[in-house]
Amino acid sequence: MGDHDRRRAGRGRQSRPGPAGSAPPSRPKVDPARRAAWEVLKAVRVDDAYANLVLPQMLEKYDLSGRDAGFVTELASGALRGQGTYDAIIDACLTKPKLEGKVRDVLRLGVHQLLAMRVPDHAAIATSVELTRDRVGQGPTGLVNAVLRKVASQDLDAWIDQVAPGEPGSAAQLAVATSHPAWVVDALAEALEGHGRDRAELPALLEADNAAPQVTLVARPGLVDEDEMRAAGAEPTGRSPYAWTWGGGDLTSLPALVQGRAGVQDEGSQRVALALADASVEGRDERWLDLCAGPGGKSALLAALAAQRGAKVLANESQHHRAQLVQRGVRSVRDGILGVVTGDGTRPAWRPDTFDRALVDAPCSGLGALRRRPESRWRRQPRDVEVLVRLQRALLVSALDAVRPGGVVVYATCSPVVAETIGVVSAVLRARDDAHLESSWQLWPHTDGCDAMYAATLRRT
Repeated sequence: MGDHDRRRAGRGRQSRPGPAGSAPPSRPKVDPARRAAWEVLKAVRVDDAYANLVLPQMLEKYDLSGRDAGFVTELASGALRGQGTYDAIIDACLTKPKLEGKVRDVLRLGVHQLLAMRVPDHAAIATSVELTRDRVGQGPTGLVNAVLRKVASQDLDAWIDQVAPGEPGSAAQLAVATSHPAWVVDALAEALEGHGRDRAELPALLEADNAAPQVTLVARPGLVDEDEMRAAGAEPTGRSPYAWTWGGGDLTSLPALVQGRAGVQDEGSQRVALALADASVEGRDERWLDLCAGPGGKSALLAALAAQRGAKVLANESQHHRAQLVQRGVRSVRDGILGVVTGDGTRPAWRPDTFDRALVDAPCSGLGALRRRPESRWRRQPRDVEVLVRLQRALLVSALDAVRPGGVVVYATCSPVVAETIGVVSAVLRARDDAHLESSWQLWPHTDGCDAMYAATLRRT
């Protein structure tokens, strides 16, 4: 819900009925795009599915591509991103706030069309009513029509002024205005301050979470050159040497992507892999470890870099189905792969002091990647962070044990939360005298245009 999405001045209102005696207008059919978007929301709500995994399935099911595919993606992802704000608006239009989940899903889609997309009001309302009739039944159609007519009476800014509690800029107001759980707002505010930034950046950070991310590609070194990427319509970002932005269109038109010589990968993730590869290592530099490898993007980039130096990467993943994703992801960089194994990273099968470099891209709350996983903000709870921190510490200890003296470990998370970043590194280093911190950095979506990745480089002494 960026600023450009909030301006709806001059939008048309619902047209008046035709003259007496005229034939009733034909009932519009539910178009496949809106039905697909509704099914994405249902899968997220009922099955705890991830929208980015369900979307391709729905596009294939309904044979949608091009503009239709883009419409479904924005409609479903936007409704999930704006869920907190939209629910507050919907509830303000109800006399009895309790709704069936499948009806609320229809309303969320309708509100997103009315307040944040260039869909005429009459079309958003009529198609939502028909979607209700088709997917839920006749009963709630009147309610859906009435609620959406109320929603259409004012724009998003006016609704936020009405439903967001507290003073503008307060945590309570920002939670509703930017569609984040209140505890996430507090955690991100603490993260800004903990990483040495100004808390005044918080509104910009929260708004960045709601901006649809641009597709970023990684051109794996030694496998694809600049001319091929430019010929396909990609442009370099100018930050990571391997990062390219994709302007749109069918990604399968890029042979390098289909063949695994390039991949879709956020620039922040690329920079984590580069942090490990760029760290200085004296002496032997032959064995690299990716301790938490799934789904394999960082493993593939590391393997491409390692192959150029005569080194190889062992990719370890605790979940078998994710290890299979890693296997597919590294298919084009076999020269740089020592193997892909399924195993518990906290209880490794290898001996201590085996590796020269190790990456710990630890499981985390994912609060730095809310642009790409909009549903995550509604699933995570503060207690999840406490559980994750214990695992993160154990994984970092395991990685430090795995590298030889003089070797390096990069600990990374796609979360800026202090407990998961600075807190984990500090706690582990306090407990041992054979490692020290060499450097660390934190990226932010509102300033760096990528996920809020954290990385710390530690050296085993």
